Amino acid sequence: MKIKGVVKKLLGDGLVVAEGEKWSKVRKLANHAFYAENLKDMVPAMIASVEAMLEKWRLYEGKEIDVFQEFRFLTSEVISRTAFGSSYLEGKDIFEMLTKLGFIVGRNAEKIRLPGIEKIFRSKDDIESDKIEQSLRNSILAIIKKREDKVMTGETNNFGSDFLGSLLKVRHDSVKKNRISVDDVIDECKVFYIAGHETTSSLLSWTSLLLAINTDWQEKARKEVLELFGKENPTSEGLARLKTVTMVINEALRLYSPVPSLVRRAKGKVNLGEPERFAEGVAKATKNNPMAYLPFGSGPRTCVGLNFATNEVKIALLMILQRYKFTLSPNYVHFPLVVLTVCPQHGVQIMLEPVGV
Repeated sequence: MKIKGVVKKLLGDGLVVAEGEKWSKVRKLANHAFYAENLKDMVPAMIASVEAMLEKWRLYEGKEIDVFQEFRFLTSEVISRTAFGSSYLEGKDIFEMLTKLGFIVGRNAEKIRLPGIEKIFRSKDDIESDKIEQSLRNSILAIIKKREDKVMTGETNNFGSDFLGSLLKVRHDSVKKNRISVDDVIDECKVFYIAGHETTSSLLSWTSLLLAINTDWQEKARKEVLELFGKENPTSEGLARLKTVTMVINEALRLYSPVPSLVRRAKGKVNLGEPERFAEGVAKATKNNPMAYLPFGSGPRTCVGLNFATNEVKIALLMILQRYKFTLSPNYVHFPLVVLTVCPQHGVQIMLEPVGV
């Protein structure tokens, strides 16, 4: 896929757009970072991040809270911890710069530009995106150097097993032809910061909206959560047993798929608004047609973080359901907007009520 302009500055030549041998090499690295055992090891970090968020929510009990902003912070923290061994505060500038670049991409997505015009005339967005790209590069380089320095000084004897560690192992491979450049590492970091942050926060927000509106399904989901876990934190094994919660997530993905760029045309009538269709899984709901439901893509380029994102969403939702009932605030304004993902332009405001009150 040939990309250029602001989109190039945002995604570089990372996994989303890479092709051929380069794609194959990086995909293998990403697959390794998200193996089942590695995902299991990430669950405690996800739980800790959700617990920190919910501790802050205690100040909003009986009040309105914008969960879209809350989930943006949450998913930023989770991807920082699990894929880059850092914290949200350490990567805060990176997320802010990626968001700014995303808005510039959105503003320019439908604009038609003459080939080569940027060599003669540079728009305000061209100039601003150049500055952001350079600052973004410097910030990611700082995180890379910090990890490399720990190995070089002997503070640790390896680069780690997370995604950044996997990239750096190949970056410093003993066989020269197997190595990837520092630019490749930066591009992959960009993609994973975006994919691990934007898509999951959007999915959590839309799922919360649907549960706030459809309180009967909220109660069904809460009942399942309490039967499986009570008030205890979830386990990786228990996540796989969440049937109702999974149905709700699948329905949210169908209605508000974070990535809207897979264009399809319906051949026949579609029955809307039936979470029950997913009671026996996605395959049964789509009559075994893999192209009928594509929230994570399909084929060899299926989203590599599918299970990571699903686990994160399940953990966040069930821990919220354990603690709170919630309804939609009268201040909510429905305005889905496509920037990098389908997100709620004016946020998702809900009213929190502690369970048992």
